[in-house]
Amino acid sequence: MRPRLTDVAEAAGVSMKTVSNVVNGAEHVREETRQKVLAAIDRLGYRPNIAARNLAQGRSGVIAFAVPQLDRPYFASLAARMLDEAEAFGWIVQFHQTGGRREAELALLNDRHPARLDGIVMSPLGLTPEDVQGRAPGLPLVLLGEKAGTEHHADHVGIDNREAGRVATEHLLSLGRRHVMALAPGPRMDDERINGYRDALAAAGLPVDEDIVLSAGGLRGQDAEQTLGSWLDAGHPAPDAVFTATDWLAMGAIRALVLRGLRIPQDVAVVGFDDIPYDLATLPTLTTVAPDRVAIARLALQALRDQRPGAEPVRLQAPFSLVVRESTTGIG
Repeated sequence: MRPRLTDVAEAAGVSMKTVSNVVNGAEHVREETRQKVLAAIDRLGYRPNIAARNLAQGRSGVIAFAVPQLDRPYFASLAARMLDEAEAFGWIVQFHQTGGRREAELALLNDRHPARLDGIVMSPLGLTPEDVQGRAPGLPLVLLGEKAGTEHHADHVGIDNREAGRVATEHLLSLGRRHVMALAPGPRMDDERINGYRDALAAAGLPVDEDIVLSAGGLRGQDAEQTLGSWLDAGHPAPDAVFTATDWLAMGAIRALVLRGLRIPQDVAVVGFDDIPYDLATLPTLTTVAPDRVAIARLALQALRDQRPGAEPVRLQAPFSLVVRESTTGIG
């Protein structure tokens, strides 16, 4: 017979309420008591009935995770981490691909989805701050990414993109590179990652040459290849380093440079951003900024769980690291 809550309580010598508090992660349980309950749970092989618990707590046990494109390596990797972490919270994850379209993101916010949800974790591209502020009342929402302004109206989880851009550029400067180009993902040249690049140059006493801060006009590798390739073909001197706002842009930049006879990193060092799995399959492997995706997923789910109606939005930061590989240090 499957062990019950009462069996755990009897084995641990505590009340059913105490066992329930331990299972649900309540913080006011003494550590000694918590360990006794956990030992009993392990010994008996007790597994909580998640469906019954959700029903008792008025939850559906389902959350939505919405991103622009699930086939982008960064979002695919983040989705896997979200799935792993959600299990510990007793949630099933329903995935949504919005294409970055405002109408698709709005449909989720306004309860037009096929099942009742305990909340939504979303990386928006199209939403306005007014959309977020006017969402369905009582719907817990956590935003990811850097959609300007939206984080002021809902809980937000991300990394310090500006600081990460600064660290990446400082790495290039530490290698003696002085003609450092930046490739932004779209028309907005005030991207926080690119602002971090500007900060690093200014701190080093170097002028920020906005003529070599280029907009790739998109997020794809071919966008960067075409942008940088056209720039080089117009007769501009090649930079000695390139910082790109995404790894895809970095790969496109490398292709444009190599096709024009330039060596990576001997002639041009390249740093990307996101640490997608393909970085280890390129030649050379790609130096990149690596956001802690496990921490992002965990913080987002904690914020979703702890959200209370009327509370001020919280802004949480996950750590990041610079992963140095061959595109800045060379092979071997």
